Amino acid sequence: MEVGLACFVDVETTGLSAKTEEIVELAVCLFEFQRESGEITRVVDRYTGLREPGVPISAGAARVHGLRISELRGKCLDHARIEVMLHTGEFIVAHNARFDRGFVEKLFSVSKQKPWLCSMSGIDWYGRGFPSRGLQNLLRAHGITTARAHRAEDDVLATLSLLSKCDALGKRYLLELLEKCGQRIVNDGQTA
Repeated sequence: MEVGLACFVDVETTGLSAKTEEIVELAVCLFEFQRESGEITRVVDRYTGLREPGVPISAGAARVHGLRISELRGKCLDHARIEVMLHTGEFIVAHNARFDRGFVEKLFSVSKQKPWLCSMSGIDWYGRGFPSRGLQNLLRAHGITTARAHRAEDDVLATLSLLSKCDALGKRYLLELLEKCGQRIVNDGQTA
C-alpha cells in the first residue's frame, strides 16, 4: 500500500484576525497515512510550542484557550524544526484551515507553498446528520475526549483521532477529505 505524509496544525492566538493578531501556541503533527484507505498509520513527529506575542491577548481569546501573558513570557517557537516538519508533509490539514492558515503563513513561508485541506469544510458533516462542524461538537459526537479543549496539541491529536474514524458506511473521514480535495491538490496546489 502506498503511504503519504501530511501535517496537521492548530494554533491558539491573541485574537481572530491574522492581520493584527499573533500565534501564542502552535502544534504540528507529521503523520503517515494509507492513500487507498485513509488510515492514519502512525505519528512520525510532533511539536508543540508557546510563543510570547507582541500584542495583548484579547479577553475573548484568553477565555477560549486560557493562556495568559505571564505563561508566555520569554517563550518562542522552534522555527527550524517546524519548517522541516511543514516541508516534509505533502500538504497541511487544519480544522477551519482558513483561520489557521492566515496565522501560520505569517511565520512559516514554507506553508505558503503547500496545499491546505480543511477537516471542517472538506467533509460533509451536515450531510451525515451532525448539527455542527465545530470541532468540540464533532469530538463529543464521536466519543473522543480531550484533557484540554482549545489547546493546540490536544486539538491536533483529537482531530487526528476523528479523521481516523469511519462513517456509517465504513469509509474513513480522512479518505473523504483526500478524495474531495485531492483533485484540487493535483491541479493547482491550493486548497483551503
